[in-house]
Amino acid sequence: MIHKMKPLSDEDSQILFHRRIFQSEEKCPEDLQAVSREILKKCGGVPLAIITIASLLVSNQRIKQKEEWMHVHSSMGRGVTEGGIAKDMKRILSLSYYDLPPHLKPCLLYLSIFPEDLEIKRDWLIWKWLAEGFIQCDKEETRLFEIGESYFNELMNRSLIQPAEINLDGTVVTCRIHDMVLDLICSLSNEENFVSILDNVQWHAPNLQRKFRRLSLHNIKAKVQNHQFDSTSLSKVRTFAVFSPVTCDWLPSLSSFQFLRVLDLGNCGSHTSSSGISLKYVGNLIHLRYLGLRNADVDELPTDIGKLQLLQTLDITNTFIKELPSSVVQLRNLICLCVNFTVRLPKGMGSLMSLEVLERVGLSSSPHIVEELRHLTEVMTLSINCDNMDEDLIDILIKSLGNLHELQNLRIHSGGGLMDRMCESWVPPPNLRCFDSWGFLSSSWFLRLPKWVNSSSLPHLSTLKIDVEELQGEDIQIIGMLPALRFLRLRASCVMGRLVVRADAFPSARCCKFYGFLTWPCLFPPGAMPRVQQFEFQVSASSIASGEVDCGMGHLPSLEHVEVCLQRENSSDEEMETAKAWLRRAAEAHPKCPTIQIYVLLCVKHIIFV
Repeated sequence: MIHKMKPLSDEDSQILFHRRIFQSEEKCPEDLQAVSREILKKCGGVPLAIITIASLLVSNQRIKQKEEWMHVHSSMGRGVTEGGIAKDMKRILSLSYYDLPPHLKPCLLYLSIFPEDLEIKRDWLIWKWLAEGFIQCDKEETRLFEIGESYFNELMNRSLIQPAEINLDGTVVTCRIHDMVLDLICSLSNEENFVSILDNVQWHAPNLQRKFRRLSLHNIKAKVQNHQFDSTSLSKVRTFAVFSPVTCDWLPSLSSFQFLRVLDLGNCGSHTSSSGISLKYVGNLIHLRYLGLRNADVDELPTDIGKLQLLQTLDITNTFIKELPSSVVQLRNLICLCVNFTVRLPKGMGSLMSLEVLERVGLSSSPHIVEELRHLTEVMTLSINCDNMDEDLIDILIKSLGNLHELQNLRIHSGGGLMDRMCESWVPPPNLRCFDSWGFLSSSWFLRLPKWVNSSSLPHLSTLKIDVEELQGEDIQIIGMLPALRFLRLRASCVMGRLVVRADAFPSARCCKFYGFLTWPCLFPPGAMPRVQQFEFQVSASSIASGEVDCGMGHLPSLEHVEVCLQRENSSDEEMETAKAWLRRAAEAHPKCPTIQIYVLLCVKHIIFV
């Protein structure tokens, strides 16, 4: 069945419009009320039109003057008419495009390389913008990636791109493009020969003879031979991206590209659907800045990859590559390097002093990197695996980490003996925003909460994932006083003393997860956790059934989702059912009626979802 969407009513249209611009439907100034009604008439109750025009009128965090509102109104023509909604919407959306400052227009048009409905990873989009030269900065002390983040946020604030996946700490991970916005930018890209898209329908089209600037392959099903690509048509290509399962016999030879800046083969499907991608000529792509091979069927990089002196991003995650060639250490402009924990890195990695992102490095497979890390002083994001690392290297690693003053995100997998040494010896950098430690074995846990976990040492920390063997009674309150903390995952084996939490704890938190020890909502008094939307905790079934523990949640005003690990111990079946009923009743009684999931913990390693 086809469900016909009704347009918004005049009242709902006005609420949506004014909330986007003024944050409240009552705050529209009198001198703008008449023109806002006229604009809304032309929007015809179509939410995308309303949001797009509202975002245009409040761009750059500034509400435009009445004269500009009048100009927008007159530029909308007849507005959205029943017979030509698509055409009218395209005209309305084009107003937002032409209102963009010059530096944002190519960034938006570049989004046309992606297929419809694809969730686009924010960070990789920004790295591509950087490789294309869209991001410029006059100040040496400002990082280009951070400027790219501001570009992304501005396009999102203008409602030209939509957030898709958002981390529990509030960070946008992926984004989408509305179909009508994608249709507009594809049309503009085609007119300006900015991006050319080839799919199975267009494959035999005569435009294969044109000179492409950026080429994106979508949904190619037919087997096509290399000679169908005219080498001159590829000579000027700056971006070549594939969004289709590939076989190497129809990919154009890399020798055809002379000015390629972005080569993205990381969306070719699974290893089984891609077959032996050849990187034979990649060393000749001297203008290359972005090489994306994530998930591709590649088992080695060419030995002459060091010739790519302009390369900024290299991603070989989830490939079959076992080691990097020694010439990688010559890539002095490399900013982002993502590998696998099992990949062996060559000696001399300390010379890559432009690195800002270094992900998934296995220290046992590349022990020399422990010493060389101290030279990578620009690194902001670092993830390492310490499993089976030599104990003699731990002190060296702590000294190397102490030299990374720009570090913002640190993820440690299987820390082993590192954690106890870090507890006392490591001083976190002042701008640390994420600390994530994870390991199956208790040997990878901190014995106690590190002394550096406090509000003065970590004023900007927004994500904390930490495992502690012995939790002290005041530790949750200490964590709760971190002013910027939005996401917490705290796991502990036991609690020493009585847990104490004050009403001023967790002022900014959005998600809190407590594992391995008993806690409950009433442990957090009214005033604590005012913004927490997701709350996960472990509680004894018998304590709820007997009335010993109050499972009420009404004092946590922002709750949207609750997960409870219900500990059975010696509880009877009747007590278990009573506890479940009380928990569900508490969720139903909450003003926001949060969803609730209950798990039954039979023993430490046996959890049943109910």
